[in-house]
Amino acid sequence: MTNDRDQVHGVLSLDDKNGAPVEKDSSEYLEKAEEGHHGSVIDPAISSLSSAHREFLLQRHGTLDLDPLPSASSADPYNWPTWKKLSNLILVAFHACMSTFTASIIPAYEDISIDLGVSLQRASYLTSLQIAVLGGAPLFWKPLSQRYGRRPIFLLSLLCSLVCNIGCAKSPTYGSMAACRALTAFFISPAAAIGSAVVTETFFKKERGRYMGIWTLMVTLGVPVGPLIFGFVAQRAGYRWIFWVLAITNGAQFMLYFVFGPETRYLGGNTNCSDFKTQYLSFRRIDRTPIKLGEFIHPLTLAKHPNVMIPAVVYAMVFLFASVLITVEVPQLLQEKFGLNAEQLGLQFLGVIIGTVLGEQIGGSMSDYWMNRKTCTLGQRPDPEYRIWLSYPGTILAIVGVIVFLVCTQQALEKHWVVSPIIGTGVAAFGNQLVTTVMVTYAVDSYPQDAGSVGVFITFVRQIWGFIGPFWFPDMFKSVGVAASSGITSALMFVFSFLLTILIHLFGIEVIISEISPKHFAASEMMDQPHLPTNPTAISHPDPLGKSMNFDMLISAISFIGPPLIYDHIIRNPTGDVLSVEIWGDGNLTPDHRPS
Repeated sequence: MTNDRDQVHGVLSLDDKNGAPVEKDSSEYLEKAEEGHHGSVIDPAISSLSSAHREFLLQRHGTLDLDPLPSASSADPYNWPTWKKLSNLILVAFHACMSTFTASIIPAYEDISIDLGVSLQRASYLTSLQIAVLGGAPLFWKPLSQRYGRRPIFLLSLLCSLVCNIGCAKSPTYGSMAACRALTAFFISPAAAIGSAVVTETFFKKERGRYMGIWTLMVTLGVPVGPLIFGFVAQRAGYRWIFWVLAITNGAQFMLYFVFGPETRYLGGNTNCSDFKTQYLSFRRIDRTPIKLGEFIHPLTLAKHPNVMIPAVVYAMVFLFASVLITVEVPQLLQEKFGLNAEQLGLQFLGVIIGTVLGEQIGGSMSDYWMNRKTCTLGQRPDPEYRIWLSYPGTILAIVGVIVFLVCTQQALEKHWVVSPIIGTGVAAFGNQLVTTVMVTYAVDSYPQDAGSVGVFITFVRQIWGFIGPFWFPDMFKSVGVAASSGITSALMFVFSFLLTILIHLFGIEVIISEISPKHFAASEMMDQPHLPTNPTAISHPDPLGKSMNFDMLISAISFIGPPLIYDHIIRNPTGDVLSVEIWGDGNLTPDHRPS
């Protein structure tokens, strides 16, 4: 056995949700984030490990109950010490936070409108423009990060963002500043989208919700923290220093990431390079698979998967009102009403920051506890839908928070500041972060073999919907009034967030099982897989196959797109349900003529 991890990861396994086969090195599109084994099904995988591999894992982790099973290499991110995993996650999460610092100029809208000779509304479009670019740019970066690794892309991102922020600081006209802002958003965007892949490549499933929550927390915090900090900068040093500070920060990030940010995309198999060189000094192409045009739009094809599309819609609608509206519209709603300067305007975002941080405590660690507790009760990991229970209070709080913000803002007296709208933003932000972490983690758990594309797709839906909002918010306030607008926001969140969550919660499993058919295998992921190998391949599933699908139908479905299959060594539980089976990709082979 030359490469234990390749053998373990070469196993064709059924994804928890999609029933789609996953093979580590055979797909040109998929993220190849492994779906591990659970419960009694992990025994065949462990038994295939060499004694040296087992000893390595026991020495490094103290157990073989790991999901997924790492390789026997120190370069494998799953085998990194905790401090190394966390330091890298902090760098990537802060990078993602910087991508949503698009809101940093909110306190300076008035100064920008005066300096560049545009209206306050046009000044706000400098933020809307970046929101749109942040949605589409990851479609470009994701395939490149697959071929060259995460680290080179992150370093290039920071270096180019530094240059573009300097361009913003020196821009003499509205048009040149808009162009530089768009380029900055394009280059700073990778971590905000493929950060989900970094988490998946680094942390085991039992702790993934907590660390996915750190990443999503920083993505969300960038929106309110930017205006809070740079309100003081704009007031004390002028709004152009906002861009100088951002450029300096990008330079510091570049140096820190160069020293402390190792490569997380580990493919294994390269024994010619030391572990240190593989992690820090390799800037060559690590995946020789040719890049095809379809890869740049592949994340958008995830819209056909309900277990990805519905969470994206649920999250995007809550994000639009419980994040974008309560931040981007603050100058028009609060600054004019209360006569706030840039510093005072920045302080209005404290409610959003506090609510976001508190919401993450429930959405991250609590959701992991929620899932792990159920795992102990069932003896196997529950379906990803079980995590969704925690999103319902999040949606309700987002609705209530936005109502409080809008109603209290209209009822407040002119030039008489009150704290009640800020309390509303805090409640809405709490709910938004709860929905964010739960829905993103659920989508990744439902489609783990393409975790990077899931992050890109969710970011695209969220940012595009967030981009549209600021264009119709002012007309809504003018037409129906600020307080009455809460009825519109509440109705949209109730229908597209609360009710859709119920839909995927009730019918998610049935919808996914309905996709397991010959047509599904031929038309989606399997059409990009090469013919199945002739060596034995174990099909396994965290739930008994006998309970989730018709076993004969499954074998027929796989055979439909490749050479005829035969199978043996069926492993069943005491009740007779199929847990695992060996299949053979060459119809001419029989169990008596298996390859050695």
